[in-house]
Amino acid sequence: TAVCLAAILGSAAAFAPAQTGKASTALRAFEDELGAQPPLGFFDPLGLVADGNENKFNRLRYVEIKHGRIAMLAFLGNIITRAGVHLGGAIDLSGREFSDVPNGFAALYGADAIP
Repeated sequence: TAVCLAAILGSAAAFAPAQTGKASTALRAFEDELGAQPPLGFFDPLGLVADGNENKFNRLRYVEIKHGRIAMLAFLGNIITRAGVHLGGAIDLSGREFSDVPNGFAALYGADAIP
């Protein structure tokens, strides 16, 4: 029975909250920013703003949002063209239409690929 009791106590200890050390003053500068949430708090695994530079932090946040929006538009454009919706008009001066270009990788590598 002592073995069972030790096993139960040992397994309960596995679910106890881990003790974490305090972050440095530079990292605590961003703990109250939007996106910092438990259990990680402010997450900067590469240490890009470890020096606490607020201008650098704001620039990185701006660039991340911008790239996220571009990625969402690219995904939406892929879905729309795969559904068969194409822009009207010519894609180049030779008169080739947008609807003449195939969908997906065929647009890059197929027989009718974009030149």
